[in-house]
Amino acid sequence: QVLLVESGGGLVQPGGSLRLSCVVSGSSVSSSMWSTGWYRQAPGKERELVASSTRVGSTNYAESAKGRFTISRDNAKNSVYLQMNSLKPEDTAIYYCNIRYYRFKQYDYWGQGTQVTVSS
Repeated sequence: QVLLVESGGGLVQPGGSLRLSCVVSGSSVSSSMWSTGWYRQAPGKERELVASSTRVGSTNYAESAKGRFTISRDNAKNSVYLQMNSLKPEDTAIYYCNIRYYRFKQYDYWGQGTQVTVSS
């Protein structure tokens, strides 16, 4: 029932910027109650956490993303965003959005991913 759809990926040159969006539909829990995250997975590597946020607004970033990436949300639009600046070739990966919440049990939902390629 819950669907997460990412968009905004594409090809960008090193030093460029992209903003990824994740629109969530079908959740019976208010977006204000979600913990959110962006993960990425490059070929041959494990999926890693890039950025996360809690329902109270605290954020956390991977060391490689700190200072360059910003996670945010618009609860009215049921959307989660990842602003990526100063992109590097090593940022190339499929990026996935994730939401989690607890309502009598733990819920964990993932999007299908969007490709980000950083290359000159």
